[in-house]
Amino acid sequence: MFGEMNIVVIGVAILMFGALLTIMALFLFRPEESVDDRLKSLTETRSHDPFKSSNQQQDVRAIRSQVGENIKKIGTIMMPDENDKNRTQLKSRMIHAGFYSPSALPLFVGVKALMTFAPALIALLLGAAGLFSIQTALIIAVVGCVVGLIGPSFWLDNRKKARQTAIRRGLPDAMDVLVICLEGGVSLDASLARVGEELSKAHPILANELKICQRQIQMGQNAGEALQNFSRRADMEEIRSLAGVVIQAQKYGSSMANALRVHADSLRQKRSQKAEEMAQKASTKILFPTLLFIFPAIFLVILGPAVIQMYRVLVK
Repeated sequence: MFGEMNIVVIGVAILMFGALLTIMALFLFRPEESVDDRLKSLTETRSHDPFKSSNQQQDVRAIRSQVGENIKKIGTIMMPDENDKNRTQLKSRMIHAGFYSPSALPLFVGVKALMTFAPALIALLLGAAGLFSIQTALIIAVVGCVVGLIGPSFWLDNRKKARQTAIRRGLPDAMDVLVICLEGGVSLDASLARVGEELSKAHPILANELKICQRQIQMGQNAGEALQNFSRRADMEEIRSLAGVVIQAQKYGSSMANALRVHADSLRQKRSQKAEEMAQKASTKILFPTLLFIFPAIFLVILGPAVIQMYRVLVK
């Protein structure tokens, strides 16, 4: 049995590890400022000194860059070989989560290595210094290693799911705008650029991906290949089917607008079916919390007075 102090120390250690992971993820993997934000920062009038604000931002970026470079060096040492299957899978997962930079992979590996070994080393050093017992230090070290191994991968998978959900939500709207542009006589690459501009506020992730597709088309790829690259980056069946629709329309010379309209309707139908499925599962999911939290209170109110009366009778 662990004492109350040991339980408190373990709980505080777990919270510290989680907070450290969150801070490092937000600090190092934060997306770059958008063009609108940078223009807004230049055009807005501020009461404080703009030169001072600019210097502060440069200092923060310099510190962030230096920390990132040091962590990337650690990640480069810890990374698997170039032909290793694990490295290829991790690189694919990073792309699916939206990290396209070549430096993202060593940075992630470095963060994971630090999250695995640093808390364990600190806990063992503090235990050796006598701040708490060696047994407690070992427990904290083991918990830190587990959190460091699982935490970054769990965060990466959640980011991928959130990204796919955001793309899936905006895809039918993007198809509608694309159909309108095509029916108006606009070319496909120009239509993709227009859709990216129109959806940049409502669906920024999807808009950015469509802009990438439009740039790839301008560089010589056809629309089907660009959308296939998009499907590989997003790892979504909806984008694969969209690429197939575009390729077939180009191959057989059928109307691109009609094909995309039918595809948008099918996406909406799937989204509606998914919502109905989630609604039907809600009653089952809420059953356990109901039994766990509501029924004990009801039993206490109903049976409490009877139990008290029985106790008084038995005592007499």
